[in-house]
Amino acid sequence: MSAATRPCYIANRPWQGDAWLDVRDKYAGEVTCRVAVPDQAAIERAIAAAAKACAPMRAFKPWARQAVLQHCVQRFDERRDELAMALCIEAGKPIKDAAGEVTRLIETFRIAAEEAVRINGETLNLEIAARLDGYRGYTQRVPLGPLAFITPFNFPLNLVAHKVAPAIAAGCPFVLKPSEKTPLGALLIGEILAETDLPEGAFSILPLEGSHAAPLVEDERFKLLSFTGGQVGWELKQRAGRKKVTLELGGNAACIVDADQGPKLDRIVQRLVFGAFYQSGQSCISVQRIYAHRDVYAPLRERLVAATRALKAGDPKQPDTFLGPMIDEAAAERLHGWIEEARAAGARLLCGGTRRGNMLEATLMEDVPRTAKVNRLEVFGPFALLEPFDAIDEAFAKVNDSDYGLQAGIFTDRLGHALRAWNELEQGGVIVNDVPSFRVDNMPYGGVKRSGLGREGVRCAIEDMTELRLMVIREDF
Repeated sequence: MSAATRPCYIANRPWQGDAWLDVRDKYAGEVTCRVAVPDQAAIERAIAAAAKACAPMRAFKPWARQAVLQHCVQRFDERRDELAMALCIEAGKPIKDAAGEVTRLIETFRIAAEEAVRINGETLNLEIAARLDGYRGYTQRVPLGPLAFITPFNFPLNLVAHKVAPAIAAGCPFVLKPSEKTPLGALLIGEILAETDLPEGAFSILPLEGSHAAPLVEDERFKLLSFTGGQVGWELKQRAGRKKVTLELGGNAACIVDADQGPKLDRIVQRLVFGAFYQSGQSCISVQRIYAHRDVYAPLRERLVAATRALKAGDPKQPDTFLGPMIDEAAAERLHGWIEEARAAGARLLCGGTRRGNMLEATLMEDVPRTAKVNRLEVFGPFALLEPFDAIDEAFAKVNDSDYGLQAGIFTDRLGHALRAWNELEQGGVIVNDVPSFRVDNMPYGGVKRSGLGREGVRCAIEDMTELRLMVIREDF
């Protein structure tokens, strides 16, 4: 991709002014593209257009919303290679992983297209007493109104899709601020949306610096703020006023390996390596804490260290690269500092731990103190810790000893342990016999505690973006 300029989108149309944002190749470090940055007047135009588009979007029939989403599916499929290379460049995502994210983008829009024509209400039986004979109740879901979206850098296509596609299905206009570190994916989605007959003002895509995004949080014309990112989300919630707020704020996901898993260790190691180091660990549900029963701990550790050392790191454009760069040098420096802090506190380095610029080796540690940052906080990088346990109750307690609760995993053949994990782990989701990094785009997704508020997944998002409206009929009047 040659250095070029790209517009942003205001009220469905490309727009550019005098300000530009450089987008860098995260591996090579060079500027690969410049994108237009809107000024305050342009931001106001976008919000006003979204407010004006409420009635046209509400009148835009479900079949027409479905047609828009199906058009996007077709065009994303036609432009797969271009979309994947944009991810590879702007996010440093290995090209195989980038191609996988394009597939998920397509799936998310396809799911939304299916849901667009089945946003149903229900019939209510109100005849619950003799005095209510002849009364019937009905509900329908109606679009909430203008929506504000803020998305992070780690999935520049699919995390945008999880907000944009349900909004279109629900009939809501929106203004999106993608991460200023990775704006290209969202702008490519905007380019394709601009080909459709969505009502004017239905969408705007504004690659703003976070410090300039206050109107998306505070403007009362928005009826919902959906934010995916870090703990700053709680502050945004306080500033959001009366609007609904959905937050997905990350985690420090744990995975349990039960005592009966000895024969399956090779397969488990394969999944743990993927879960911990996929796209350099920059995932909210990356495997960060591994708790293995003492009966399997030593052989698991040996195989996991060997598999981690074998990972190929380097240029994400090469098809055999597994570990690419972190998003920037500051992120790699932060995590490297946390690793060194844990070592100074007595943790033992099993492999990795070396940094070169924004490339950080895949790192495993054991004997990590409970109070260490790599144990308590979200590392958001290529790191995992190992720790043994003697009884399943102890493992559950270790998982729950966290301020976060997004997803957890457990490898076990014991149905009782699986059901107890589901019942007792303080998580938004529990994945049995796979890593917590597993996600399908139609499943409810979100966390508890510091991990957030509300659920995504296309149907759950549509429910958040609509509200119930009741009608009661008295038949015998």
